[in-house]
Amino acid sequence: FSLKELHGIFPWLVESIFGSLDGIIVGWNLRCLQGRTNPTEYSVALDFLDPSGPMMKLVYKLQAEEYRYDFPVSYLPGPVKASIQEQVLPECSLYHNKVQFPSSGGLGLNLALNPFEYYMFYFAISLITQKNSPVTHHVSPSNSAYFILVDTYLKCFLPTEGSVLPPPSSNPGGAIPSPTPRSPAVPFTSYGMHHTSLLKRHLAHQPSVNADPASQEIWRSETLLQIFVEMWLHHYSLEMYQKMQSPHVKLEVLHYRLSISSKHHGSPAQSSYQALHAYQESFKPTEEHVLVVRLLVKHLHAFSNSLKPEPLSPSAHSHTASPLEEFKRVVIPRFVQEKLYIFLQHCFGHWPLDASFRAVLEMWLSYLQPWRYALEKPPQSAEPLLRSVSEKWAAFIQENLLMYTKLFVGFLNRALRTDLVSPKNALMVFRVAKVFAQPNLAEMILKGEQLFLEPELVIPHRQHRLFMTPTLGGSFFSSWPPTITDASFKVKSHVYSLEGQDFQYKQMFGTEVRNLVLKLAQLICQAQQTAKSLSDHSAETMASQSFFSWFRFTPSEMNGSYTGNDLDEIGQDSIKKTDEYLEKALEYLCQIFKLNEAQLTQMMMKCGTAQDENGKKQLPDCIESEDGLILTPLGRYQIINGLRRFEVQYQGDTELQPIRSYENATLVRLLFRLSSVLNERFADQMDVLCSREDFVGRLCRYHLTNPHLIQKIRYSPAVKDRTSQNWGPRISLRFLASYRILISLLMIYFIASWFYVGPVGCTFVILIGYFLYAVIMTFISEGWKPHEH
Repeated sequence: FSLKELHGIFPWLVESIFGSLDGIIVGWNLRCLQGRTNPTEYSVALDFLDPSGPMMKLVYKLQAEEYRYDFPVSYLPGPVKASIQEQVLPECSLYHNKVQFPSSGGLGLNLALNPFEYYMFYFAISLITQKNSPVTHHVSPSNSAYFILVDTYLKCFLPTEGSVLPPPSSNPGGAIPSPTPRSPAVPFTSYGMHHTSLLKRHLAHQPSVNADPASQEIWRSETLLQIFVEMWLHHYSLEMYQKMQSPHVKLEVLHYRLSISSKHHGSPAQSSYQALHAYQESFKPTEEHVLVVRLLVKHLHAFSNSLKPEPLSPSAHSHTASPLEEFKRVVIPRFVQEKLYIFLQHCFGHWPLDASFRAVLEMWLSYLQPWRYALEKPPQSAEPLLRSVSEKWAAFIQENLLMYTKLFVGFLNRALRTDLVSPKNALMVFRVAKVFAQPNLAEMILKGEQLFLEPELVIPHRQHRLFMTPTLGGSFFSSWPPTITDASFKVKSHVYSLEGQDFQYKQMFGTEVRNLVLKLAQLICQAQQTAKSLSDHSAETMASQSFFSWFRFTPSEMNGSYTGNDLDEIGQDSIKKTDEYLEKALEYLCQIFKLNEAQLTQMMMKCGTAQDENGKKQLPDCIESEDGLILTPLGRYQIINGLRRFEVQYQGDTELQPIRSYENATLVRLLFRLSSVLNERFADQMDVLCSREDFVGRLCRYHLTNPHLIQKIRYSPAVKDRTSQNWGPRISLRFLASYRILISLLMIYFIASWFYVGPVGCTFVILIGYFLYAVIMTFISEGWKPHEH
């Protein structure tokens, strides 16, 4: 194909691979393509889209001719789209000199992108647009072709070792030209004081054909990173967008809108209304989206940590520093920090309170621990102790203070609303506590807070979104150490650039947050007691369902109580893990916030009193009224979080209970009719027998009356006036309808046949055995009776 033909089919080819922007065309569906299920298509896609594969060779070939392709502004992230539609240029240099009106003068704005940018735009945005892809089997996001390609592109264009491989060129000895600066097609006002792009620094004055290879790699690296960050992280609400704007920028934009409206006789309110509609578009990141962002964060830490140590000689530094090394130095604070912070805040505030939040949590913890991705490996020790955080990371912690403190408070508020008995929720609390409990980390966070709270005598005029090195002079400032002053200014600049100048900082180690931690510690203690009670109850249930319980003629299910609990779903092993996670989390929280041991002991004692004299869990907090028990707000909270519960029991006639799944419906009805006939015919005789005071009377009372109905404990809020009906002595044959009893009897008859015992003899033996069992139980029950009063 000729270049002109390739230029014509390139947009169609990109759309065929990554799908259309509106999500109608799925394309190759790289997000669901896995080597386990489709090995051939998987390997072909990876080879074709590899950085050195046929697709990228086509991109570089078209790049040499400086072709441009239109990308609709309407499919950009909401904040970018709204600002461009208001003719306010975004601060990201990726959009500079690219916005164009359509030739017909319509409403649709486009970005004029070069082939590399066009390809990467489609690749990155397909993670957002292709959400409703048909999936017929379980897909692991980390094993998909898309995830592998993201990792491959990051390793190729943001290498931790060496430099970026030069792109293949059709001209021997030549290089693919970088995009040349173009005049803006429409007047724009930039919102915010944006940083000077490395692209402009290194490439603005380079010849278009004989470009420097080092500058060439900087252009591709910066472009790739900016596209990934803009497409994946630049999403937030109108309120967040307004909070990010500094007052002087808002005033500048307002004056500009008024001038535009006076020229075009339009209404500025209409433009603001359109922006409001655009900013309020719902953005719900998926778990796969978060996993890809975490991959980006981890690689950027490794990329930044691969920076070569600065030479001691300043002259040597000026000669040896390459553009790639400078890019490593500023990649996180300049390109990622702000948008990632806002993205995490959005997730912390809007993500459902379920176990899927683990993906967001791990992404956040990955960003907080750049030392995990340093090139030097920690020494392997036999003891699994937490490794101390080196002092060299103090600058990173201070310049990312809100990532540690404000998001930690956000996590506390989430943890206080979750069910900590769930092993997955307990694991998340354990993970956060373990990370923040790393030796020396809490001290460095506290130091960062102290730097932020220093008096602002050294900063006469605070700049927003723009870092300027403070100039110190005069005897008044001589008492302030320059290093501390510079660090304090950096912390203040970080906080105010992310939250605005009117931000009221909440100290992580202050009284308010400490009280939240104490509440969480109390919930952890309560969750441990709940898990213990569930474990004990499960053990009792399993013991009652042992082999010998198959031969009981009065099964526990007939008393009408509900024996199910959370262990039916999570199991005994998970309960043990929950207890381990919560115990370690409580230990780590004590280390971080220096919690008083006496306070914890008092909380444990309060939680211990949640068991009554019978060892059962207390009822949820209630108040007694004329109509019965009424839940208090605390009681509702206890039920919602699984801390306490009402025992659901059937309080009616046990003979009229709904037919259970383990019962034969026909036998239940027949045996009920037979029992009713016997009870009507022999009612008087049974009353006489049960009224006797001798052994026969005690035997009849134990087996012909139901003590559970008489000594019923009210475990649920019921009407106070409700009185339990006493049905008197009666015969109940419903237990013979249980499949378990029937199978047990068949097994007994079958085993008896081996010993040449016929059905009549076997029945006689069963009756004798039951009579002996009844006598023993009568003596036991009479022995317990004094202790029940």
